[in-house]
Amino acid sequence: MTTTGFISSVARRLEGKVALITGGASGIGECTAKVFAHHGAKVVVADIQDESGRSLAKALGPSNSTYVHCDVTDEAQVKNAVNAAVTTYGKLDIMFNNAGIADESKARIIDNEKVDFERVLQTNVTGVFLGIKHAARVMIPGRNGTIISTASVSSKVGAAASHAYCCSKHAVLGLTKNAAVELGQFGIRVNCLSPYALATPLAKQVIGLDDEQLENLMHAFGTLKGVTLQAEDVANAALYLASDEARYVSGHNLFIDGGFTIQNPSFRMFQYPE
Repeated sequence: MTTTGFISSVARRLEGKVALITGGASGIGECTAKVFAHHGAKVVVADIQDESGRSLAKALGPSNSTYVHCDVTDEAQVKNAVNAAVTTYGKLDIMFNNAGIADESKARIIDNEKVDFERVLQTNVTGVFLGIKHAARVMIPGRNGTIISTASVSSKVGAAASHAYCCSKHAVLGLTKNAAVELGQFGIRVNCLSPYALATPLAKQVIGLDDEQLENLMHAFGTLKGVTLQAEDVANAALYLASDEARYVSGHNLFIDGGFTIQNPSFRMFQYPE
């Protein structure tokens, strides 16, 4: 392929593909829906935020996007969302399990309530399981497709979020690996994304900081200086995994963390004077 041919082929990297995004009405999901649509995908926005979801689908254009109400803890609703994508657009190429919640971060495990722990796992783990299950149901016959789930830096390190949230994101990584092995025999790729903290409503809830405090935290502990993580950075990572450019990438946990998870800051190595 010539350089010119390669450039033209990636100009709209999802041309002709159909994507379903859970938690698609706000934050990372909303940004990803816009990026996917820009690159030629038909996008099904699935969320429980009906007003925001319908507004986003309208903004993306009725020929390019549709909204479906979906609580990912309810299997019937997940199944319906997947079926809606296939009914509306004829197929499902990309499943992005992005819906997630967090609980209040409490320093002591004895202060954590079982009901809050289970609520987080129900959305962040069971919801991802159901998304993978029903995406596989419609992708296996075509022996093609890509499934992406939102994990977190908490899929690798401890003490970055609550017990429930940390457990849930470790579980997302485990599901990703298992599903990649099983579904790879059908040509279906399964990966996850692990962003560092960014100023979305969920991230601010997880850490308990406002926009300015969160940005200061990122600069204090991130190794990559002069850059602030934005939702667009995560959306672009999802775009790569969803595109044919990642056609041999499966079972991978893609960190968008500016090197946060590779360092032990307590050693204070490589510190240049201010």
